[in-house]
Amino acid sequence: MQFSSRLTIATHILLCIETFKDDYKVTSNFLAGSINTNPVIIRNILGLLSSAGIVKIKAGIGGASLAKSPDEITLLDIFKAVEKEESLFHFHENPNRQCPVGRTVHSVMDNKLDNIQSAMENEMDKITLNQLVKETKEQI
Repeated sequence: MQFSSRLTIATHILLCIETFKDDYKVTSNFLAGSINTNPVIIRNILGLLSSAGIVKIKAGIGGASLAKSPDEITLLDIFKAVEKEESLFHFHENPNRQCPVGRTVHSVMDNKLDNIQSAMENEMDKITLNQLVKETKEQI
């Protein structure tokens, strides 16, 4: 299983904003250079982060800044801001009701998959952007 790269790109963006805020104007072009991707991708993700109230964006070449303290932003907040799907697991909707397995597969699996997603979200909610910033600065 593989998720999109939006979570890691969004986290990279936020780490750059916090790390370089005093030294550089953190624009989509600046961020694209660090992430090594197209500035359009950065602008799209910044838009999602802005809509979620995580970043503030100044029009033109004004740059981006955090809208909240890094202690108030968790990986779960970032994940929910940039991932479109509500559920991690995409279950086929119409199994064959004539088949004994098809008839029961949802009742056997649904609750377990929900529990797995809850466990992942609980772990993500424990990790703050501030923790990641500290770890990043220790390694620079």
